Amino acid sequence: MTTAFYSHADCLAHQTPPGHPEQVARLEAIAEALEPFDGLDRREAPAAPDDVIGLCHPQSYIDEIAAAEPQAGTRPLDADTHMSSGSMTAARRAVGGTVAAVDAVMAGEVANAFVACRPPGHHAEREKPMGFCLFGNVAIAAKHAIAAHGLKRVAIVDFDVHHGNGTQDLLWNEDKVLFFSSHQFPHWPGTGAEKERGKYDQIVNLPLAPETGSLEMRNSYTRRVFPMIDAYRPELILISAGFDAHKADPLSELRWDTDDYAWITEKLCDLADKHCGGRVVSTLEGGYDLNALAASSAAHVQVLMEKGA
Repeated sequence: MTTAFYSHADCLAHQTPPGHPEQVARLEAIAEALEPFDGLDRREAPAAPDDVIGLCHPQSYIDEIAAAEPQAGTRPLDADTHMSSGSMTAARRAVGGTVAAVDAVMAGEVANAFVACRPPGHHAEREKPMGFCLFGNVAIAAKHAIAAHGLKRVAIVDFDVHHGNGTQDLLWNEDKVLFFSSHQFPHWPGTGAEKERGKYDQIVNLPLAPETGSLEMRNSYTRRVFPMIDAYRPELILISAGFDAHKADPLSELRWDTDDYAWITEKLCDLADKHCGGRVVSTLEGGYDLNALAASSAAHVQVLMEKGA
């Protein structure tokens, strides 16, 4: 078995204004970091059609986003979220790559997968783009796993420094998904308190105070997240892999190290080995210091490859 790596050149066509942290260079840094990885099953992310995106977003919203794409330059949708002439296609690739990765893992073609596409997705709400995100990539993948593969227990772990408010919104009423978000709190976007539990108490928020480092983070995951996943016995584990809790990241006040991403990936893979045949699909969210992003994503994928061998 192998690890699949999904990406696409179309995701480089999604342009943001100069100085914007969610930039083309993010994917270039990841690609360069993973270039020496022999044995990585490199695949092109397909473009998701409307009906797949529609698992989480109404057609009116999909049409609204498509209509907002400018013919030239960039257009702000809000203070943080921008579109360019290639953004809609890039967003379709980000959804499509994550869904294709689920299909490949469920079919046993590969052991696990990492999807490096952009724009990211975990801040996009049902009818609202925000936080650099247009569509809810990982939430759509979870809904697809339920609809297309008949899964009844999907676990999502989001370790981005920002709360996965979009994933929470899109899955608030979904009883077949257990969603964890660890994040700096208080911090943008202002959501993610422990009291936000979802309709079926299936949403678990882990607010982390500014300056939280490796030891406290690891203790929090060991005490709360891993035992709950173990008890849940997921049939698939999805990861919203944001690498912006790294101590070098300009948008973070958490103090994680590169080794923390290897550690958390190993623990999640161990749980996947125990309960669901090792099935893990990870998709890129944040990470805005290019060196830290490259090193952390390489550490993440290295563990996926070791566990998937």
